[in-house]
Amino acid sequence: MTSRVAVYGAGSWGTAFSLVLADAGREVTLWGRRRELVDEINASGVNGDYLPGVQLPSRVRATADPAEAARGADIVVLAVSAQYARALLEAWRDLWTPRTVFVSLMKGVELGTNQLMSEVIAETTGAGPDRIAVLSGPNLAREIVQRKPAASVVACADEKTAEIVQAACHTPYFRPYTNGDVVGCELGGAIKNVIALAVGVTDGMGLGDNSKAALVTRGLAEATRLGAAMGADPLTFAGLAGMGDLVATCSSTLSRNHSFGYRLGQGLTVSEAKELTTQTAEGVASCKAVSALGQRHAVELPITQAVVDIIHNGQDPNEVVDALMSRAPKPEGLGRGGQFEARVVQGAGS
Repeated sequence: MTSRVAVYGAGSWGTAFSLVLADAGREVTLWGRRRELVDEINASGVNGDYLPGVQLPSRVRATADPAEAARGADIVVLAVSAQYARALLEAWRDLWTPRTVFVSLMKGVELGTNQLMSEVIAETTGAGPDRIAVLSGPNLAREIVQRKPAASVVACADEKTAEIVQAACHTPYFRPYTNGDVVGCELGGAIKNVIALAVGVTDGMGLGDNSKAALVTRGLAEATRLGAAMGADPLTFAGLAGMGDLVATCSSTLSRNHSFGYRLGQGLTVSEAKELTTQTAEGVASCKAVSALGQRHAVELPITQAVVDIIHNGQDPNEVVDALMSRAPKPEGLGRGGQFEARVVQGAGS
């Protein structure tokens, strides 16, 4: 069992997961980009920029040196922004050993390549699927650091690797399950950010709980359709990395994507919403890449496209909502006996 873990990314989730790892008995080195933040963490045990008032365990120490963070670590946890991951990993490619296990906490899809984070990790590090895991689930950082009960999913193509990561972060309040469906877990984590933006917009517009429930449910349908077309297990989207993460992100004021969408629904421009957002709302960039994945696999994603239209095409949220509601009536999109079917552009959509 590994004793030392490196966590790259000293934002709220990277810091919170460092706390979990330390509580599970691991020695954790947390890499942060800014020297002043690293010095604060080491001096006080508090990440005041992202989790003020939260005392980190003594097992967590911080560094601004990526090589120092990697030294002696069997597990490398990646909690950086999805759109910067490739450049950072390419710069750090010489830090890893042939045995390093990578764990992605990143919930996004890379713009341009439209690749999932596990694919970006594989390309930049040369690691095989047996050394790349994904952790995803309903894990709001502020609740995690309060040690409130939570569950998550560790997905990896190799069962033993998934179990190693599971053991490394299993605590009395944090319960990780294993899963072999990496694509499904990653898509669930990425698409829920996009749907949370849509839910935030309608909440900001004051459209009520019926609208929210419809968007969450049909958003899950979009994720499942795309996942099935990409080879994921549709049942994954009924689990923690699918419905669980979607519900938490769409219903909590702690969600940065929901908060970003809420500001748009209240009438702020995208630029104004960005100015008020202190942490990355991954769905703002990833919605374009998710939409591109839908086009590549001929899967219709009307809610995702609605988010793209609002954020990147400058359309008015009221007009976008009207367009969604005026779509042609159709079956809900479930197969016989409730079994999900992948639906293409020519078929049923949300």
